[in-house]
Amino acid sequence: MEYGHKPVLLDACIEALDIRPDGVYVDGTLGRAGHSVEIAQRLTTGRLICIDRDQAAIDAAKTRLAPWMDRVALVHSNFSELRGVLQEVGAAGADGMLFDLGVSSPQLDDASRGFSYMQDAPLDMRMDQDAPLTADTVVNTWSQEELRRILYEYGEERYAPAIARAIVAARARAPIATTLELVDIIKSAMPPAALREKQHPAKRSFQAIRIAVNGELEALPPMLQAAVDGLRPGGRLAVITFHSLEDRIVKHAMQDMARGCICPPGFPVCVCGRKPKVRILTRKPIVADAAELAENPRARSAKLRVAERCGDAGPRGTSPLD
Repeated sequence: MEYGHKPVLLDACIEALDIRPDGVYVDGTLGRAGHSVEIAQRLTTGRLICIDRDQAAIDAAKTRLAPWMDRVALVHSNFSELRGVLQEVGAAGADGMLFDLGVSSPQLDDASRGFSYMQDAPLDMRMDQDAPLTADTVVNTWSQEELRRILYEYGEERYAPAIARAIVAARARAPIATTLELVDIIKSAMPPAALREKQHPAKRSFQAIRIAVNGELEALPPMLQAAVDGLRPGGRLAVITFHSLEDRIVKHAMQDMARGCICPPGFPVCVCGRKPKVRILTRKPIVADAAELAENPRARSAKLRVAERCGDAGPRGTSPLD
């Protein structure tokens, strides 16, 4: 594995987390461990809890994080199980949590995993290779209506009805076995003008199927709630998203947790007792600058949102990050 690659929005993430040498931090999407390395090497008596649903990422991190393993815990789990993970490792509270919601580079680069529409491989797309649901099951057994729904909702694919029809027609002749077979079917359902667009014609469909296989959007709300609940007052939550559906969920969740009183405007005094859980530090999401985009084109769609846990101790930051 090549470790020279700089993780997405690295400098912005480190600034957002405002790392203390004695603090407790969570990297909820370990991946290549690029963010984790930068956090771990800033700790002295602190602790870093690294979570990933891909066992391959956990195994590789044992080497990548070897110099700092005295302060690192590696946990094979889905970040939707964050509350249980924190209990399992005995973390009473964290000073910062980071979640990078993109597919990690090793998963994309390993053709055998089936994430890429550029290389032929079995239809898999599982981030956790112990999970039962694969892209093969979605493509070959889900109904035409369900395929249309996920392509439209998760991939924002305007040709979703035609692509879903083409998939069902093709699999009636013979099961669809590989990624490039699926790419050809997707292309066959699209008009010539769409095939000439700069973006690969299968990109949106592959994104949609990957999201469905891994339950990515369903996992976000419980993770975000558990993350905020698990932060100490003044602790920071940093989340990197890569497409509009994820970003919308994160944005709305942070806004909801930043709201105080929800009593009707006519009430003379508050009776709901609701207080803000977080203070949003990014009025607009942080995005990659030109230098990072030149180095890492995969950062083009990345957006970083940051919130700080409220509490008796008060917020640590004095101004928004953006």
